[in-house]
Amino acid sequence: MNTPAGLPAAPNVTDTALIWEGGGMRAAYSSGALVTMLAHGIRFGWVGGISAGSSCTCNYVAQDADRARRSFVDLAADPRFGDLRTFVSGKGFFHAEYIYEGTGHPGQALPFPYERFMANEARVRIGAVKASTGETVYWGKDDLGGLDGLMKRVRASSTMPILMPMPEIDSERYVDGALGTSGGIALDIAQEDGFSKFFVVLTRPAGYRKRPERHPGLYRRALRGFPVVVDALLHRYQRYNETLDQLEELERQGRAYLFRPVDLRITNSEKRLDRLDHAFQAGRIQAAGEVGRWKDFLGLA
Repeated sequence: MNTPAGLPAAPNVTDTALIWEGGGMRAAYSSGALVTMLAHGIRFGWVGGISAGSSCTCNYVAQDADRARRSFVDLAADPRFGDLRTFVSGKGFFHAEYIYEGTGHPGQALPFPYERFMANEARVRIGAVKASTGETVYWGKDDLGGLDGLMKRVRASSTMPILMPMPEIDSERYVDGALGTSGGIALDIAQEDGFSKFFVVLTRPAGYRKRPERHPGLYRRALRGFPVVVDALLHRYQRYNETLDQLEELERQGRAYLFRPVDLRITNSEKRLDRLDHAFQAGRIQAAGEVGRWKDFLGLA
């Protein structure tokens, strides 16, 4: 049966969870993999992401390849994207309210096809952390209440403490989902939802492991009113590394495919368009070279 015009094609991968790691602007590389995935008709029925991975989740489920690229390349040229001036004014080094909540409306910089996103049969999970308790929360489509609700949650998932002000949802303040129990990779919720096979788009190269924070005193001073956030920041490296250990064991067992960048030359705060575009193109080229193995792993060959 053909898919009606304007609606997303139905999922053709239902036994494997697609997980997008965060990483700030390093997700430009992930977006190159995303557009390759869409171009080859690879459509997962479960998609989850944290931090920048939540933006990739939304763009992927909406099947919007153009927005995927512009979100992590072109938008950095927007004068409202954020800088030291917005940081000093209390809006954040990245102007998160504008980036996530302002750009997604019709006629704005990154209009988001919300109806198309909702029409996709894929189950969605977006993760963030409650600043008061440290609890990891994963939202699905039933929690959104419209475009504004979705973008507020993507912002919450992507809110780096200190660099961005914490948004409120239902009277709770939230910070980046990377501070949660999984360290920033939504493997835990995919397993909870019943999956034992995973396709994970990472934003760090093979062999990478996080190290302890070098300036714990800075976090304690800047976040003195949020001790659980400080604790999560200081222990994130352990949680992240434990999740990577799990993923690599799953990879050895043939139950995980890990897409790792091999030509990533940017940091999570990169704003130079030429470098962001290089990362996007490098991700697209690497993905094109691996797509045959992707399809073998997913049973689409």
